[in-house]
Amino acid sequence: MRNPHTPFFPAWRPRLAPLGRRVQQLRAATLPQLEHQFGQAVPTHLLAQDDEALNSRDRLFTVRRTFWCFVWQILKPKTSCREVVRQLQALWHLQSRKSLDENTSAYCQARGRLPIERLRAILPATARVADQRSRSSSLCQGRPVKVVDGSTASLADTPANQKAYPQVGNQKPGCGFPLLKFVVLFSLASGAILALAKGNRFQGELRLLRALWEELKSGDILLGDRGFSDYVTLALSVLRDVDVVARLHHAQAADLRTGHYLGPQDRLVSWTKPKLKPPYLKAREWKAVPQTLTVRIVRFQVAVAGFRPRRITLVTTLLDPELYPKEELAALYLRRWRLELCLRDLKTTLGMEQLRCQSPQMVEKELLVYLIAHNFIRWLMQEAATEHQVEFERISFKGTVDALRQFSSALAQARNRQQRRALRAGLLQALARDLVPERPGRREPRAVKRRPKPYALLNRPRTKYVDIPHRNKYYLLAKYRKTP
Repeated sequence: MRNPHTPFFPAWRPRLAPLGRRVQQLRAATLPQLEHQFGQAVPTHLLAQDDEALNSRDRLFTVRRTFWCFVWQILKPKTSCREVVRQLQALWHLQSRKSLDENTSAYCQARGRLPIERLRAILPATARVADQRSRSSSLCQGRPVKVVDGSTASLADTPANQKAYPQVGNQKPGCGFPLLKFVVLFSLASGAILALAKGNRFQGELRLLRALWEELKSGDILLGDRGFSDYVTLALSVLRDVDVVARLHHAQAADLRTGHYLGPQDRLVSWTKPKLKPPYLKAREWKAVPQTLTVRIVRFQVAVAGFRPRRITLVTTLLDPELYPKEELAALYLRRWRLELCLRDLKTTLGMEQLRCQSPQMVEKELLVYLIAHNFIRWLMQEAATEHQVEFERISFKGTVDALRQFSSALAQARNRQQRRALRAGLLQALARDLVPERPGRREPRAVKRRPKPYALLNRPRTKYVDIPHRNKYYLLAKYRKTP
């Protein structure tokens, strides 16, 4: 009887079927099975091939495979493109026993073809998944709290990067590195990054915050440090039905002997509109800023040992002391203080302090993939905290990255779906057991114990620099001068 699926070649079906399964496995292979861990957080259409134009060809490095290879590279700091290709070669040999080009050119070109618009869309999608796993907070009537913070990153010293992100002005040409400044908006509940605004060193944090206004929805609470406690930010936020809680800038007067009394160290005061328009604000926006603004000044003492300031003053547009007690505002800011380590996790643990791409376009892609990888880790931490009922802030970010890498290698060797589910459950259990200990009296000054090597500073371009033949020349001269 003729097979209805292969009517003309019935005898070939048994031979072609195993080959078809092997090809399907090969096409679905990703470095070590990260897609099984986080694939549901990324909408399918954002990693699909295009019907035409740049990403329409059936290549080895498809959009999906290139994205997950890029994420794997980020989650393993200081990983070169060559190591990514070597990992893919090993996977290729394991499944098909065919050779793969050892050159990294194909992978680098594939990263350049990644659509930047899709990466921008993946970032908030991963943040939403992490927020869904987080527990609802009872602070500030359960309203969503979004934290704003800024930082910088050093770039590769190329002409294109120098033109887009110039280095610091007091450095000689060829002796410094391009400097990228960015501001992120992340969720206080999960620590996931919601949006990004980037610029060069001439663009301040308030200017970059203006690019994130559309991410703030009615009813949100914006939480920030001293740099975001200015009159314009507070006034424009109120016009958008967004409240602000920020630490009061040291240049702003805070006389709690005046104003409307709400409680001990708690006053309502009236601020007046500044006379000068900020350069980042348009004329029509400046005209919409009200002439006066009523704000609330709250001052409290920090009782936890190890914090540098002993007394903290906040300014907020949450004016009702019954709905928003002083103690809740203090707890909200202290929680933000603990969650501020998100940027340290990005820059130190994941290595985002120094971006390595050679062009501004690739720099933005690399920056976005760093933030997406960070959201994946936060999602995994939230899932472990929710499933095992442990405190989210006590789950180690570095420990999560390390455990993910090792369990992903085991997941790549799992034979069936049951084993993969068991491995994922074991991963979450390991994260919930390996908690950061409570150390309320621990003090961590901003100082380094290990001394750097006694190399001279590169204070002129490499072509004009004269190397000292003996590295210890200055040490020996000082020693001889002390000899009688």
